[in-house]
This record gives sequence, C-alpha cells and structure tokens, in this order.
Amino acid sequence: MFDSGFPSPGLQFPSRRSNVMSTRGCVASSHALASGAGLDILKAGGNAFDAAVATAAALAVVEPMSTGVGGDMFVLAWSTRENGLVALNGSGRSPLQATAELYRAQGYRSMPDQGILSVTIPGAVDGWQTLLEKYGRMSLAQVLRPAVAFAREGFPVYEVLGESWQRNAAKLASCPHSARTFLRGGRPPEVGDLFRLPELADTLEAIGQGGRREFYHGAIARSIAECSRRHGGLITGEDLAAHTSTWVEPISTRYRGYDIYECPPNGQGLAALLALNLVEGFDLGRLGHNTGEYLHLLIEAMKLAFGDAHAYIADPEHAHIPVAELLSKAYTEQRRSLIQPQAAAGTHTGTAGDDTVYLTVVDAERNAVSFINSLFSPFGSGVTAGDTGIMLQNRGRGFTLEAGHPNCLAPGKRPYHTIIPALIMKDGVPVCSFGVMGGSMQPQGHLQVVCNLVDFGLTPQQALDAQRFRYFDGRRVALEPLDAGVEGELARRGHQLVPHQDSQAAGFGGGQVIVIDHRRGVLFAGSDPRKDGHAAGY
Repeated sequence: MFDSGFPSPGLQFPSRRSNVMSTRGCVASSHALASGAGLDILKAGGNAFDAAVATAAALAVVEPMSTGVGGDMFVLAWSTRENGLVALNGSGRSPLQATAELYRAQGYRSMPDQGILSVTIPGAVDGWQTLLEKYGRMSLAQVLRPAVAFAREGFPVYEVLGESWQRNAAKLASCPHSARTFLRGGRPPEVGDLFRLPELADTLEAIGQGGRREFYHGAIARSIAECSRRHGGLITGEDLAAHTSTWVEPISTRYRGYDIYECPPNGQGLAALLALNLVEGFDLGRLGHNTGEYLHLLIEAMKLAFGDAHAYIADPEHAHIPVAELLSKAYTEQRRSLIQPQAAAGTHTGTAGDDTVYLTVVDAERNAVSFINSLFSPFGSGVTAGDTGIMLQNRGRGFTLEAGHPNCLAPGKRPYHTIIPALIMKDGVPVCSFGVMGGSMQPQGHLQVVCNLVDFGLTPQQALDAQRFRYFDGRRVALEPLDAGVEGELARRGHQLVPHQDSQAAGFGGGQVIVIDHRRGVLFAGSDPRKDGHAAGY
C-alpha cells in the first residue's frame, strides 16, 4: 500500500467510500458524531489520548446499546513521548461473593446472558482517567463535555443503531429503569428521532468533576450497589471501591515482516495472533483473495485458534497462560499440520456473537491510540442502575462454570474478554492502528483485515469494504455475498454455510483503520460501511 511499507494493490474493490486523508490528525469511529467530537478535541489542543477518551464517551451516549460507562475498555497505543507501545487493561472483575458453586446451586449450567448476575464491575471510567493522567493533556471534565452535550441536548438516532434499538426493545422493557431511560412511552425511538439522556448527562458531569472517586466510592457507586441489591445481585460498595485498571505488556507475532500487536489475556487478541501464525505458512497471494481455497484456510486456522483461546485464555492473575509457547514456531507447525486442505474440521468450539464499539486516533505527534469500549451484548445486562442512566454490562457472561477450567468464575476475577484493539508496527514504528468490533468476530476480523492489508495491498477503506466470513461453531460459517462458485467450493469441502439476510444480522462486525505514512506525513483512514461510522481528519 502506501509508504508505510505495504505492497501496492494487486487488485481493486469498487470501494463504497474513499479513504480519508489528512496530515495533522485523524479520528475513526463507528459514529460520525463521536468522530467529530474527537476531532474537535484534537483541534482544541488535545492529543490522541484526549481525543480517544472524548470519542469513547460520546459513543457511550449516541450508541448506548453498544458501549457506556457501565462497561469495560482496553487500550493499545504508541506513545511518541516514550517511543514505545503501551497497553491498558480497563476490564472489571467479578464480585467478591461470586463463585461457580453459587451459580450452579441456583440452577445455572452456564453463565446467564443478561440480568444482574451477568454484571461485572464496570472498568471504563477508571480506565479513562488512568489513561488521561499518564498520557493526556486535558482534564476528564474537558474531554467529557461533548458527551454531556449530546446527552443533554439530544442526538439523532442513526440507521444501524436504530435497528438495534428496535430489536432490543423487549430487553429494555424487562427493567423499569431501563424502560424509563431508553424507551419513550414504552417504545424505542425511530431512526432520525432526537433522543435525550438527561440522567446520563448528570452522571457524566459528576464523573467529570469527581472522576473515579465519584464513580467507585461516591453517589454513583452507591446507586450501582443499591441496584445490585434490589435485583438480587452480588456487587457491593466494597467491590466497586477495590477496582483498578492494569498496565500490561502487549503481545505480538511477526507476520510477513510486520509486527502485529494485541493486548494480552484476559483479552482474546491471542486468537488473532495464533491464526496469523497458521496462515503465514501458506502463499495466500497465490491463492487469490476470497477464493474458496483461501477462505477455507483462514476458516480452518480460525477454528484452531479459537480452540486454543477457549482452552487457555483467562485472567492471568488467576491462571498461567503459556502465551510464548502458544505463539512459538514449533507449536504453530504442529497445529498447522492439522489443517486439511480439502476438508473442514468438525470442531465443536462455540463462539459468542455480540457487539461493541472500536475507535482509533492518530495525532500530529503521531501518537496512535487503538481503543475499544463495550457493554458486550446490545444494552449489556439490560439493567440500568437507578436514575444514573448507566446501563450495566453483562461481561460476566464471558466466564465458564466448568470446574477446573482456567476461565471458571471465581471471586475478584476478570473473565475471558472479546474486545481487542490492535496495532501494526514495521521497523520499530507504528504503521497502522486498527480494530474490528463484534464479539467473536473480532479476531476473525483482525485476521481478515491484516491479510487484506499485507497480503493483498488493499487500502484502509478497501480492507474494510471487502467481504468477510464469520465462523460460528462446528462446521457452520456465514459468508457475505460472494461468487456462487466460491460458496460451492466451500460446501464441497464440508463447510455448512449459514444463510443470512444481511451483514448486520449475521454479525460481520465493523472496523476502523488508520494507516500512517511516515515518509509523506499523511494519514490514510477508513471506516466500516457495516456501521454508522465515519473517519474524520484535518
């Protein structure tokens, strides 16, 4: 691709959007208003870290089904000041009273999908403040102002988000506070309606003034704990007060001369790196983009990667995770030998399918922030904490109740986490900040986007526009519309093609990409057309 070092395009897609090109800064997110909020922060003198938090907070208002202050966050970033990569795990832990035995005694064979027993401690607010204190230029109050304005003055409901709001009306109606906050007259808003969240505006203003202390020790903490008690949950004030974010060491693999970085477990970024290791042993360029043989190899690699992910990924403070061994060449060769060129494996590893938001920001100093913030399922647990406007996440669903498993629920433990920001480095400098949102689609999206960029030289927008597959379980896989011959070739290899109405229903995710051309001093960005997103630069 550009002078970032990617090859020149070997094929062209009729891209539905042009690449956004800029020099001083760029923000790409799943919502145009949020991208604009982040860009305003850059123009006002903030850096990429300030703009990323501002964008995430704005998304918590304008995309309330996907993210919020009741959720978690992860950051992987290049700090120009430190001339190095940094990573922050802003995910929350289970309540101190939570045990697998307690859940099994209540009749659960697996973690609940929603409701108060699916809630873990929200980590986003502490993560935002921790990031700003170390790398930002602005105060938390300053970067939250755009979000406060959207919540108080209202925002128009965008098309993709409006459809999601409609689909989850029954979930919202099941909790009185959720119905009062997110439904009007018992109904979700229509696309184009102006929607206000005044209680959330008050909460964001309080967070801006009081920061983590207000959220984890003050009135907001008391509201969350009282909500949990009232609904029969386990979260207490002690659980909230004990929460901290964690600076972690990024993990990586070398792929055809590029260093691909992910956050370490408890996130599932390891699955993307494992899959990339496997497919590096094949000449993907010779096979051709999205041919039957090409897709078969990527799907089979993803199955093996998910198998390892579900066997090993857990909270590293509670379990040993052999990351180096799993990413070693010897292990990769052993696993690669299991891929049958003409036959789909019948693995039964299931994958979760949910949604979130991903954003990325690069500034004039070339700080590059890859940032993800999530409630997990649409509208999380479905439980809103009193009159705070805070929808609580259902991230506890990421645990297993299987005794002896590294990811088995235990007190004060972080669950297997789906949200994964990523960065690509070459010759010691960042050349691409990217991510693909959507539950278990995320490592699959990372694999496909990296191959699009590196193996086929696609531009950021082309890499996001390109049709995707999504593996579910067993031999089941969904495809975005491709040539019938390709579908037939996959079927002959034993893949069970899952019918779908459109990409949103099948959950092919949504991504953002910013490529940094250091020689020319230009940023090239794309935003996924599967969402309401927008890349904005100046």
